[in-house]
Amino acid sequence: MLSRNQLSEVLQTALQEGGDFAEIYIERKMTSGITCEANKIERVVSGGENGAGVRVINGDNTMYAFTNDITLNGLNKIAEAVSKAVKNQKKSLSINLIEVKPELKFPILKRPEQVKIDDKVEIVQRCDQYAREVDSRIKQVTVSYGDVVQNITIANSLGNFVEDERIRTRLVVNAIAVDKGNIQTGYESMGGFSGFEYFDKHDPAKLAKEAAQRAISMLSAKPAPAGKMPVVMAGEAGGTMVHEACGHGLEADLVQKKLSVYAGKKGQEVASKLVTVVDDATLQGKYGSFRFDDEGMKAQKTVLIKDGILEDYMYDRLTAKKDGKESTGNGRRESYQNRPITRMTNTYIASGKMIPDEIIKSTSKGLLVKKMGGGQVNTTTGDFVFDVTEGYLIKDGQVAEAVKGATLTGNGPNSLKMVDMIGNDLGFGIGVCGKDGQGVPVTDAQPTLRIPELIVGGLLD
Repeated sequence: MLSRNQLSEVLQTALQEGGDFAEIYIERKMTSGITCEANKIERVVSGGENGAGVRVINGDNTMYAFTNDITLNGLNKIAEAVSKAVKNQKKSLSINLIEVKPELKFPILKRPEQVKIDDKVEIVQRCDQYAREVDSRIKQVTVSYGDVVQNITIANSLGNFVEDERIRTRLVVNAIAVDKGNIQTGYESMGGFSGFEYFDKHDPAKLAKEAAQRAISMLSAKPAPAGKMPVVMAGEAGGTMVHEACGHGLEADLVQKKLSVYAGKKGQEVASKLVTVVDDATLQGKYGSFRFDDEGMKAQKTVLIKDGILEDYMYDRLTAKKDGKESTGNGRRESYQNRPITRMTNTYIASGKMIPDEIIKSTSKGLLVKKMGGGQVNTTTGDFVFDVTEGYLIKDGQVAEAVKGATLTGNGPNSLKMVDMIGNDLGFGIGVCGKDGQGVPVTDAQPTLRIPELIVGGLLD
């Protein structure tokens, strides 16, 4: 463990040839993972990884180098390398590092490294059993468990010194149902900023059964109809819409590169007055939560769209500097091998006032989306195509037969402007968001909402 004086020395080395800002990011990470396939434990892995990165920002340019040698000598070597990439006026400075204390507490009751591997294996095997017991047509089940204990140290030339620990736990179940050549899958996941106590509050059996039941229900589903129709997205559908069709477009790096449909629209109406979009890393126990981001900024709650008006973007230090703002605490990186970039944390559409069932009863004909799949979005235009993994027709205000093969095609801002009903629920989903080759844990959420007209891909009548 390096002292603050030693880290200060490394920062001075990084800035010896010039530069506006220097930062050290040290990471120590322990992970474990268990996978069950074909009714047997296929993989049990655990391991650790240590490393550090040094970054210098000079104007709009970033120089970054990393190493797995976290001694003073190792850090000074990459600081020297980064400093040589900066062609600026030489500096002589003194940096007094002051510790920044966290304001949030995320208590951990059962640290993953103190839980017996047999207890973790038992949860995985139980999930496999529960999923298979749903129906004899469940032919394949894959269950994955993972946890990570990540300790970080961040020091920068502004004099900030941050130490923090992040502990995350997750569980994923994928079930495959087969009947007369018809193959359908069901997928569910859960996880949070939590230790093993996560499973005291969240039932793995329920997760496994839901994944299996989704696969079974889709066996009897008819091909989805095609055309424009009202679409009701259930709160449990997951936050694919807000994350992909809205969230990425509100990340300041894409905005500044003019790669976002939301560029230059701050203060303008970009959604229905019913829609408020928030990114909030302070939520207790959520998968995308933290006390400090990967640049040492305290976690924040940022209102991005309020009552349909675009209020703000998500910023890291570099993009905030370009816009003359403070970072919103959205600087994140996959590991010490990556420089931080602007990323979402826990992003959601705020809940409204309607009871979800009333939204369905108010819809004479349409599509109910209970689970979203993957998809694609063009952040420059806002155009999107998403898969629906569990959908049902709505007839006369009632949920009717299941349909399969549906896709949703539309434009993010246009779709959000059309939202005419929002429920009082809020369904959260977890995932790993990929951007510029980096994956970070995130949570997305939305209430039940209705879009009166959306293009549904399926079969024409």
